[in-house]
Amino acid sequence: MKEYFVYILSNKRRTAIYIGVTYSLTRRSLEHLAKQNPNSFTARYNLDELLYYELFASRNDAIAREKQLKKWGREKKNELIKLQNPEMKNLLVD
Repeated sequence: MKEYFVYILSNKRRTAIYIGVTYSLTRRSLEHLAKQNPNSFTARYNLDELLYYELFASRNDAIAREKQLKKWGREKKNELIKLQNPEMKNLLVD
């Protein structure tokens, strides 16, 4: 059974964020880091730091959560990130 993730990426200066859904957080993070699509939002704004993620058993639940988060304002998104990651550190590194 697959697991699905909703995740939030940002750049080093925390000036932009991206919310996405994937079934493989590791694979998708590596794709963002490699900037596979140089014209993508994450590549243009250097969004390569994982700040937050949630795990779901259902793809539909993950997509619904992604849509919900995308409607939130920036401050509310930052508050959510800080619940899991108070220092807003990159979760992709030790």
